[in-house]
Amino acid sequence: MSESLLIINIAGLGAEAVTDATPNLLRLSEMGGRVPVQPPVPALTSVSQATLLTGTCPAEHGIVGNGWYFRELSQVLNWQRSARLLTGTPLWEAFRDRNPEVRCANLFWRYATHSTADLNVTERPTYWADGRKSPDIYSEPSTVRDELVERLGPFPLFRFWGPAADIVSSRWITDATLYVLEQQRFGVILTYLPHLDYDHQRYGPDSSQGLAALRAVDQQAGRLIDAAVGFGMRVVVLSDYAFETVSQPVYLNRVLREAGLLRVQRAENGELLEPGVSTAFAVCDQQVAHIYVNRPSALAGVRTLLADTDGVERVLHGDEMRSAGIGHPRSGELLALAEAGHWFAYPYWLEAGRAPDFAGCVAIHDKPGFDPAELLWAPGWQGKMKVGWRLLQKSLGLRAPFDLIQQDPTAIRGSHGRVPTTDATRPVLITSWPVGETPPVLMEAVRSLLV
Repeated sequence: MSESLLIINIAGLGAEAVTDATPNLLRLSEMGGRVPVQPPVPALTSVSQATLLTGTCPAEHGIVGNGWYFRELSQVLNWQRSARLLTGTPLWEAFRDRNPEVRCANLFWRYATHSTADLNVTERPTYWADGRKSPDIYSEPSTVRDELVERLGPFPLFRFWGPAADIVSSRWITDATLYVLEQQRFGVILTYLPHLDYDHQRYGPDSSQGLAALRAVDQQAGRLIDAAVGFGMRVVVLSDYAFETVSQPVYLNRVLREAGLLRVQRAENGELLEPGVSTAFAVCDQQVAHIYVNRPSALAGVRTLLADTDGVERVLHGDEMRSAGIGHPRSGELLALAEAGHWFAYPYWLEAGRAPDFAGCVAIHDKPGFDPAELLWAPGWQGKMKVGWRLLQKSLGLRAPFDLIQQDPTAIRGSHGRVPTTDATRPVLITSWPVGETPPVLMEAVRSLLV
């Protein structure tokens, strides 16, 4: 199958991280080529994957973050899966234009549900009527879900994200990809290894734990590379962003609230952000934040307030956002970028006792922003030691939250999203054939290189 291609997206792999510590990735780069990549603004999972799929910037494909404010709903929604949110022609359709017989498989890239790929697989938990959440996946065709679960066991959702996240989820995805490879039915296969996301956020990319994570994900990538080369396929490894070391969260929503611009509602489960009646609020995600300003007359004041906040490098508006490729109706009126060593935390409450009940839980769809502290166990009895008690309550049919995570985000040591200016914080493209491009390559151009 001379046109067959395996594309492995390794989350958070830096252009300078491919060394003797990653022998499989190093071997692939020596077989072909390696080049740093300049990511879009912002450099986040969903944004970068959409850019790689369509070959366009966020202003065109419409994915402006891992989540954004849906103005018509007055609601922030994160980590949506529908392919209908993505504007543009995805990568597999470009391959079909060249050869209509090419069949394409997408495993765990974003915006997979109801896409035009021939096979789609992604995580989709089951939410039970009694409040339980259990691991599961979505697939098209639907029978593939049954095949994978029967062969590999249930998808390890709680090892995919949360305080227990580790190499187990990447190993499961690797095994699923090998199963698809062995069928030799697909000319183009996309897969995703998330493992670096975990310890690089918890401990930082330069930590001993970060180095161990590199070695672990290299082993899984090596299994895929060896299998694909054995089948005569070309292989691509690419990343969506790279981490930098951070030590200081910046609470933009608290700054806005203290200035009287952000509104909350006291409810039975704590204080809830009310974006529809707020003058301004921030949807924070790693080192970037969309700032939505509901009152145009307040725009200049909001921009000045945030630009003067410690830890904020720049606040983009208007032509600056358009020049950065992020000028889209889904974007905020402003886009804040963090200074080096800083990142934006979502909390908006001013007193710990008024935090919403989901603050201590893995609750990616409830929080109006990204919370990397979901990777951290709460200390002592409130964390790992509490798991058994919560499981017992669930087994007895009692409704109980899994409130096991640390609510102090100051322990986070790795983040991403800023505009990288050196290869140390740029993602990378590795191919089994010579790249022959002048570095760094714009991420929008990667698709044409692959096709």
